Amino acid sequence: MDALETKAGLGRDLDELMQAFEAFKDTNDRRLAEIERRGSEDVVTADKLARIEKTMDALALKQARVPLGERDAKPVAELAHKSAFDGYVRKGETANLTALEQKALSVGIDADGGFLVPKETERAVNTALKTVSPIRSVAGIRQVSGSVYKVPFATTGAATGWVGEAAVRPQTNTPTLAELSFPTMELYAMPAATQAILDDSAVDIDAWLAEEVRVAFAQQEGTAFVTGDGVNKPKGFLTYPTVANASWTWGNLGFVTSGAAGAFPAANQADKLIDLVYAVKGTYRANGSFVMNRSTLGTVRKMKDADGSYIWQPSGDAAQPSRLLGYPVVEAEDMPNIAANSLSIAFGDFASGYLIVDRVGIRVLRDPYSSKPYVLFYTTKRVGGGVRDFDAIKLMQFSI
Repeated sequence: MDALETKAGLGRDLDELMQAFEAFKDTNDRRLAEIERRGSEDVVTADKLARIEKTMDALALKQARVPLGERDAKPVAELAHKSAFDGYVRKGETANLTALEQKALSVGIDADGGFLVPKETERAVNTALKTVSPIRSVAGIRQVSGSVYKVPFATTGAATGWVGEAAVRPQTNTPTLAELSFPTMELYAMPAATQAILDDSAVDIDAWLAEEVRVAFAQQEGTAFVTGDGVNKPKGFLTYPTVANASWTWGNLGFVTSGAAGAFPAANQADKLIDLVYAVKGTYRANGSFVMNRSTLGTVRKMKDADGSYIWQPSGDAAQPSRLLGYPVVEAEDMPNIAANSLSIAFGDFASGYLIVDRVGIRVLRDPYSSKPYVLFYTTKRVGGGVRDFDAIKLMQFSI
């Protein structure tokens, strides 16, 4: 099968699927009207609806079949969604998207709440966010379908010990379990476009939308993951209680001091960074990263060791971060500047210590009325975040 035949086949499948959606919508509306009028559904209408659903299911099964020589061919259902979404963004057509989401059991969602973007667009946005959102680039990420992600954990592990072969086994204490909860909050952006851009078939609508929202989303996320208070936004790791690392307990982030109020000490400055690194257990340290803002970074880059060599190790590869004491450095603008009692440097395994929760699905609501002659696109995604392992991240407090 050559490429032209493959494309023609996909086009026919897409046309058949869209026709089936239209028939499904009309028949289902008729069935609902009959129920409202007579109190029960007509057997003939119900049978017709079942046949249409069977046809739609058969078309959907084709998404699992990859044509020979076309391993990158997109599933028919995905192509249908992309085509329907393109019509919605460019012209405001909602019928096809509504039918698709009804078939996918997206209950409670209509044009007033916006429509899901195609999976390809969602992947593009999430990939872009990972490259421009500093904490997201090192944190752990989970995708969920619900509004809250809950993680059980043991505050006290099961008791263990050594015992002789014939000795009596003492009863051990039952481990104490608790639960961490990570609710997802709504993050929105509202890019605008002229109708002339939307009418231009050469413009890739998916790429345009992903590019417009990624920077806005990344800026809001970056702030929330560091200093968010957990009210209608994720909880940043700097807003959790902190204690001196020698007195660390679960639920707090431990810190070491810099040795001077609002500054590094006059001598042996690099030693304080080493103290911070080794405040983290070895199991986390292997995957550790420094997090600080550019002002603090400028101070640290000037530090030298006893031989007069800079401890900063610039990267020769744009894709790789620079290193400090052998560990990568993440520049996060929302970290505080060095000041008295500030927590300006963090170090640890953020993949284990901080969890970002993404609810599956990005929604778009088209608004051609509020800002004429521009068309606004109210774009939302739900994101949560918080510390999940308080032993994996340590801070430096600039105090004596």
